[in-house]
Amino acid sequence: MSSYRNILFLCVANSARSQMAEGLARKLFGDSANIQSAGSAPAGVNPFAVAVMKEVGIDLSTHRSKNVMDINMNQIDLIITLCADEVCPIVPVRIERLHWPLPDPASDDPNLTESDMLDRFRSARDDIKSRLSNLTPLK
Repeated sequence: MSSYRNILFLCVANSARSQMAEGLARKLFGDSANIQSAGSAPAGVNPFAVAVMKEVGIDLSTHRSKNVMDINMNQIDLIITLCADEVCPIVPVRIERLHWPLPDPASDDPNLTESDMLDRFRSARDDIKSRLSNLTPLK
């Protein structure tokens, strides 16, 4: 198990998976790590991500989607990509990386109910939380 002080979570839209990962990691690691998230095509924070994170006591209502180009990569120890079917952002610097291929919980499928969508987001949230338990920030 490695230790990291500066972690960046990446996905395409920086609207769901990476936002949830940022919120969960900040709660889990507190001040022992600098946690950020970004995407290659920022699209605003998904309201379902805000809702399911509120269920676990994490407020994403003030979060905003950020572009990976606005992140100072010289301050990052670890990049975690969360893309599954889509193409993850590529960062042309030598930084340790982990890839957690999580399906995007967002969907335009008109057959999915609000309850279905919340279940999809809860599943992604819980998967991220489980994976975070294997990371250790530097003290």
